[in-house]
Amino acid sequence: MGDPKWLPHPVRFIGRTAQMLEGPARRMSSNQRLAGIVVAVAVIGGTCLTTWGLLTAAGGASSLIGDIVRIWILYTAFAAKDLSSHSHAVSVALAAKNLPQARYAVSRMVGRDTKSLDEKGIVRAAVESVAENTVDGIVAPLFFAFLFGPVGAMGYKAVNTLDSTFGYRNDRYLHFGWASARIDDAANYIPARFCLVFISIAALLSGARPIRALRIGLRDGRKHSSPNSGYPEAAFAGALGVQLGGPLLRDGRLDMFPLLGDPGDPLDRGHIRKANTLMFLVTVLFALLMSGAGIWYKSILI
Repeated sequence: MGDPKWLPHPVRFIGRTAQMLEGPARRMSSNQRLAGIVVAVAVIGGTCLTTWGLLTAAGGASSLIGDIVRIWILYTAFAAKDLSSHSHAVSVALAAKNLPQARYAVSRMVGRDTKSLDEKGIVRAAVESVAENTVDGIVAPLFFAFLFGPVGAMGYKAVNTLDSTFGYRNDRYLHFGWASARIDDAANYIPARFCLVFISIAALLSGARPIRALRIGLRDGRKHSSPNSGYPEAAFAGALGVQLGGPLLRDGRLDMFPLLGDPGDPLDRGHIRKANTLMFLVTVLFALLMSGAGIWYKSILI
């Protein structure tokens, strides 16, 4: 199931807090890079402290309440179901030959301009989003939850939310969003590369192309302007036997991205379903690894 609408979602609160701090920070310093650093530190530090305080208070009330709050925090840190729901909506609209609805649905997943996308462009946007968010929304939060518990998971979500809010290379955020983008790059560096192995195993289990996933992920992942996004996208391209990347419109500007993968099958809505299958298998595999590692670590401490 997805996130219940009636429950407060920490990520929305983090995003609103970041936006609320932007104006005062800009006014306090003419150095926009410094102002962005202050906001990033405040939001990440505040998120970690708030999470720790909430866990401490809940655990102090009772162990049951503490466990419930811990589970809720961890649950909100992972985006597998929401990601699947958004991409499924794209697929349903395409099946109905409703391109305007498909463009709207995919616009909820990506930051690029979607009004002029054809079916292939819509599918490409959806698959690329599923691939990138397999790291951002699943693997990386699990990784930091394993290392630092719920505080680590929410600290990572603060980092990722800051990047989504401020990490744009435009006139407004080029300097102010510098810290948010760089911290996000650092946080995702290991998970993005670690993910290649799990995407390849998921490809094997789903009947896709595991060897190509690993080979193309290693070959093309470094081509992307982002130090991390290219790895899962290239691995998905290899696993699905398609080519991703290329030109896209963002804020009315044509950006050229490198092609990821070899020319192969033409993109169609079936690739959205296959991408979701890979994403869910990666989730299960990585969760099992982290759980097993946690059990092993506790056993050697006893």
